[in-house]
Amino acid sequence: MVSTYIDYNLITRDMKTSLQRTSEQVLVARESQYYKENIGKVTSIDDFLGDYRLYSYAMKAHGLEDMTYAKAFMRKVLESDLSDESSYANMLTDERYRNFAMAFSFSQSTEVVQSNAQEDDLIGLYNQSIANQGDAVREDTVYFNAVMDTVTTVDQLWQNERLKNYVLTAFGFDPKYMDYTHFKGVVTSDVSDSSSYVNVKAAAYTQGLQDKITAVQNSATPAELADSTSAASKLIAQYQSQINNAPDYTPLAAAFNFQNDGTLASGDKAMSDAQKAATNEAYVFQQPRLSSSAAQLNQLYYDSTIATVDNVSDITGNSRLFSYLRVAYGLPSGFLTSTFENIVTSDLSDPASYANTQGGEYNAIYKELAAAFNFATDGTVTAGNAQTAAQMAKTDGLWTARYDDADEAADEALIKSYKTLISLVSDVDGLLADTKIMKLALTAVGLENEGDSARKLKKVLTSDLTDPKSYVYTLKDDRYVELAKAFNFKADGTLGIPMLAQSESEILNTAKSYVIEKSRFGTEDDKTKATEESKYYSAEIEKIETLDDLLSNRRLVDFIVVAAGLDPEEVTTDYLRQMFESDFSDPKSFINTEPNSEIYKQIVSSYNFDAEGNLAKPTQGIQTRRGLLETEDLYLNQTLEEQKGEDNAGVRLALYFRRMAEDVSTAYDILADTALLQVIQTTFSIPEEMASADVDIQYAYINRVLDMEDLHDPEKLEKLLQRFTALYDIENNVDVSPAELVLSNNGRGGISADTLMSLSQLRLGG
Repeated sequence: MVSTYIDYNLITRDMKTSLQRTSEQVLVARESQYYKENIGKVTSIDDFLGDYRLYSYAMKAHGLEDMTYAKAFMRKVLESDLSDESSYANMLTDERYRNFAMAFSFSQSTEVVQSNAQEDDLIGLYNQSIANQGDAVREDTVYFNAVMDTVTTVDQLWQNERLKNYVLTAFGFDPKYMDYTHFKGVVTSDVSDSSSYVNVKAAAYTQGLQDKITAVQNSATPAELADSTSAASKLIAQYQSQINNAPDYTPLAAAFNFQNDGTLASGDKAMSDAQKAATNEAYVFQQPRLSSSAAQLNQLYYDSTIATVDNVSDITGNSRLFSYLRVAYGLPSGFLTSTFENIVTSDLSDPASYANTQGGEYNAIYKELAAAFNFATDGTVTAGNAQTAAQMAKTDGLWTARYDDADEAADEALIKSYKTLISLVSDVDGLLADTKIMKLALTAVGLENEGDSARKLKKVLTSDLTDPKSYVYTLKDDRYVELAKAFNFKADGTLGIPMLAQSESEILNTAKSYVIEKSRFGTEDDKTKATEESKYYSAEIEKIETLDDLLSNRRLVDFIVVAAGLDPEEVTTDYLRQMFESDFSDPKSFINTEPNSEIYKQIVSSYNFDAEGNLAKPTQGIQTRRGLLETEDLYLNQTLEEQKGEDNAGVRLALYFRRMAEDVSTAYDILADTALLQVIQTTFSIPEEMASADVDIQYAYINRVLDMEDLHDPEKLEKLLQRFTALYDIENNVDVSPAELVLSNNGRGGISADTLMSLSQLRLGG
């Protein structure tokens, strides 16, 4: 029999080389190559179980070779939801089954329209876009006022898109539907001249419609004209409506001082300060929601106008003043002017007055509003005394606090609806058909005013973000890229899997490993803290879009390193970056020359980054890159252990223990595995009779002879296995010469040569 001690030392002296030799064996190389070439083609559990070579390779790798026949059982394992503690694989006491399920992605990759992180990001973008609208209005206005003073011709104005859009928006015209000739004709018109372009065009437009009305009236019968439901009457009503709602270009014309040829007279500016101020105000109030700038303008208007009020009718007859007060005091949109008049003309000292007795839930507000004014019961007041300075200041304060309450309530309602509706979307057409979803999504990325067709947006949403030639990138507009990133649709419009820095199965695996590492020898409090930290990791990793994003968050880096069983104090961010940037196929690359090469390969391969550090699509289908490397590594280890075990069972036990030690947390883990237990029994000379003792007694005994933390210290673990292999040789009467013992140890830590000689002599009875 070959010496266990010598053979074990020869193998583990350079484990990487030993595994490399195993991988080069013809049968092993052939099976490994087949697995690597074909596992990526598997799309279902049926495919996997139906390919015996793939299935048996994976089963052997995970130490489940003797269960290869049990396909129905293994199907249930693979179908398990590992995030559910009560799932089938999680309920099995043998961790090998859970680890086997974890190596694949049959149940972990969920096809969803949007992940939680994507939803949070999009809603965050929506909120930010709303917050930015006020700033954008101010920036646009500052730009307009500054640059407008440099404009000397209509052509200059037309050619500056930002100026032109500002002007047209201010006066209620869509820039997309304005042509140069018409624009120039309008802004060079003298509105006081009936023969100017703007007046002639307006008159012609109205006259054209009036002529159509006359033509209908002349061709219709009196009965048809008398019948409001007749075709003739409806046509006349349509033309009249067009006349009543005809676009008014005179404010736009009046805003400029251009001559007929589009130039300025000597000494003139394109716009006076008063014209710019009026245009600024018009622009502010054309925005889809009331900005802080608009709120301030309304306040200035209120303060200046309220000073001229001498009768309550001055307020009820002025919609801007009335609306200001209704909003300031938090009254409903259906609040009536007559009610307002009754309130502010109430005598609060009279318990029976309107303000004191009416309003129901709004009664307190009625009283507050009545106290804010000084009208007599007949509605009159001396001009300038409708409100005192203190009353006005209080009203202004209420306005400032409440002017955007309605918009904020609408935002909250839209976001709430979005969260409900998005979960019902099953394909891209369903998304595009929902106006509420699209309103939020398009506003979030700044596309709400583009007027894009559903066809265009569908092509954007079904673009492949990993393909630089896909449709979304041909648009040369990052807003469309952001929209595509917010959702997960395949090319055919069906739901896809979110493109994440880690797949769902890898996130789950990393989080679980972290909790185990932090709580293995800790307290319940340690486990609770580790679990909370794993929640942080799981949420944050979904937001990562580049390698730089990941490495810039040291909290995430520490989590990753700890989960891999490494000390974060010894791993710098730059060091980890070099691992990520290494070429696995180059034997001289940084990662391949690292002593803990396999650990770092497991880390790097669990993430989906390309060579540039950007997110990349996983290429292995139902198995991640890490899962593939892990399976291959486990297969080689299993094969090596089996082959060495054919000559010496002790070597197989030692190699197995060495590989499994990192997963041992308590003595119960050892008692549950006969191979691990045999190593401990031999190493510490535990009597055979102990095996029949109560489990709790065995548990206590193992803890007395072995500190479990030693199994996670490489040096102490190696010493334990040196002792085991030496004692195994003694128990099995293996003859080993002193020279062989010394040469095989070759300066490695473990049992000294003198101790080995003594053990050998004990066996011989010396």
